Amino acid sequence: MDQERPLGTSPLISVGELATALDSADPPVLLDVRWQLGGPPGADEFAVGHLPGAQYVDLDDELAAPPGTAGRHPLPDPEVFGAAVRRAGVSADRPVVVYDAGPATSAARAWWLLRWAGHRDVRVLDGGLAAWRAAGLPESTGQTPAREGDFKPAPGQLPVLDARQAAALARTGLLLDARAGERYRGEVEPVDPRAGHIPGAVSAPTTENVGPDGRFLPAAALAERFRSLGVGERETGVYCGSGVTASHELLALEVAGFRATLYPGSWSEWSGDPDNPAATGPLPG
Repeated sequence: MDQERPLGTSPLISVGELATALDSADPPVLLDVRWQLGGPPGADEFAVGHLPGAQYVDLDDELAAPPGTAGRHPLPDPEVFGAAVRRAGVSADRPVVVYDAGPATSAARAWWLLRWAGHRDVRVLDGGLAAWRAAGLPESTGQTPAREGDFKPAPGQLPVLDARQAAALARTGLLLDARAGERYRGEVEPVDPRAGHIPGAVSAPTTENVGPDGRFLPAAALAERFRSLGVGERETGVYCGSGVTASHELLALEVAGFRATLYPGSWSEWSGDPDNPAATGPLPG
């Protein structure tokens, strides 16, 4: 099942649009989802400076379940996720804007999760905190507790793939690998059990979704990129290392006018099962 979005609206919001919205009588809930593999902790960076009124949400502890056989960032327990976003002020009838340091890799995870859980009005700050700072806009330090929200997750509002379905889609449809090309080809593997990719998957690094400033490419340019990979012709799924950067790919696809399905376990789950094959090198053909 997919969700409706008001016709003509984008899942992205610009710095200017957000600044205006935050200055209104009814501002959106603002979530800071800064995170990067290996640290430093996003909470420490949040304390140094963040967008006014933002609430910090921890990706590892609140936007994912503990790592295990389902991968490094399994989908979170709905109760844990719900409690975290309510604490941050998320309500069913209030718009939500999520951001990170830029270029929205971890913010996209929160965007996707909220929509998967049933929230109907979530956008991502294009360019993240870097774009906000480049515009010379004010920041805050510390954190004022938010008014408790009322959002109750209803998981399953967006489809997902399991390992078997991802393998099948790589054969019969289109499975995009959102990791860096060298990880796809199996030349390096810094964190997961084995190097390589799901056989039949197509390399589509998320770094090609954005420009040098960390903002997403225009919709037409993204559409051209994805069409060149076969998007629009076949059912499409996306995976990455642990389901985080794959959300960035899904966000870029939506900006371009396409929809695709996430494989949440991604390579961290797939490579942890010795019965799953691992392909290396570029895709033949």
